[in-house]
Order: sequence, then structure tokens, then C-alpha cells
Amino acid sequence: DLYRKVFVFRKDPSDAYVLLRAKLEQPLQNFTVCLRSYTDLTRPHSLFSYATKAQDNEILLFKPKPSEYRLYVGGKFVTFRVPEGHGDWEHVCASWESATGVAEFWLNGKPWPRKGLQRGYMVGAEAAILLGQEQDAFGGGFDVYNSFSGELADVYLWDAGLSPDKMRAAYQSLRLPPAVLAWKNLSYEVKGDVVVKPRLRE
Repeated sequence: DLYRKVFVFRKDPSDAYVLLRAKLEQPLQNFTVCLRSYTDLTRPHSLFSYATKAQDNEILLFKPKPSEYRLYVGGKFVTFRVPEGHGDWEHVCASWESATGVAEFWLNGKPWPRKGLQRGYMVGAEAAILLGQEQDAFGGGFDVYNSFSGELADVYLWDAGLSPDKMRAAYQSLRLPPAVLAWKNLSYEVKGDVVVKPRLRE
């Protein structure tokens, strides 16, 4: 249970990452991924990377620069332009549904204009799921200059799109529906220089 704790990625650049274990029985037709990050990086960095043997960017939440987030599904991406942060925690949620190909992006509890991506696609279930690195091969192929350095917390993955109420609940750390990956009972393995520490502030 990582409640009120964070992963601290201490080095920049880094080859460290956290491997997450999820129980996925079948391919995803919908998903929502949420997490909180705290960093002063201005170079590109990966936040959440979900790769299958067929597709290294099956799901990827990537920040190419301070004013942009990218959501990849099945190797294609959409860009969400955001105000540059004020050196504070940023909470992001991204969801996608196959039936419409609609991608939603929420930053600090507010929705951005929705975009279209990969309608009819299925996200593979046999996945390597990593925090802190971007996979260019299944479970590896890292570029240290896309690595994350800073603090990560409140990581969730659902096999469904969340309602607006639940998106706001995720931002406020309120009760959430059962998840494929849940911060409150996360199955993970630290690889390299990552430390679990208490959260310093709300």
C-alpha cells in the first residue's frame, strides 16, 4: 500500500524504472490511466509506458516539453497543449475508447478538448508496464534522455473510461472504483535508483 508515499527517481538522466504488474485477462477496448508527477525536467520524459511484443507504444503517456503532453495508443499519438506548470505536482488522467476513438485528457481535475485516436483498435493484454522510462522494445530499449527524474505517485490504470465525477475524484484522491493497477495495492518491482519515500506535502 503506497498511500501517501511516492517513488523518487533520484538521478537525471537515469536508467532506473519501476515495473508494474497488472492482471489483464483480455485486450483493452477502453482504458483510463491516472498519475501524479512532480519534476523540474524540461527535456522530454516518459511517465507511463505500456508495451506489448507487437507494439512498444501500446499506451504511452509522454511529456515532450513543459507545455505538452502526448497520449499514444497503438503507436499513434495525440498532443494536448497545456500551460507550463508552476513547479508543483501535476495530476493527469488520460482515457480512450475504441468504439469512438475518443481520447480524453484531464490535468489537475480539468478536462481538455477531446481528440480522436485509433478508432476500433484493441490494446494488447500481454504487457510490460513501466514508470520512468519509455520502451522502444518489450520491457527495454530505453533512451536515458527520455527518462523521468523527480517524484511519481497515485498511479492507476482502469480497463474502462472513467466518468467526469470519477476523474475529479482521482484528482482529489477520493474513493475510486476497482482498478487493474491501483496505488493502494500496487504490485511493483524497483529496478535501479528509485526510492519509496513519504509524500512531503499534499
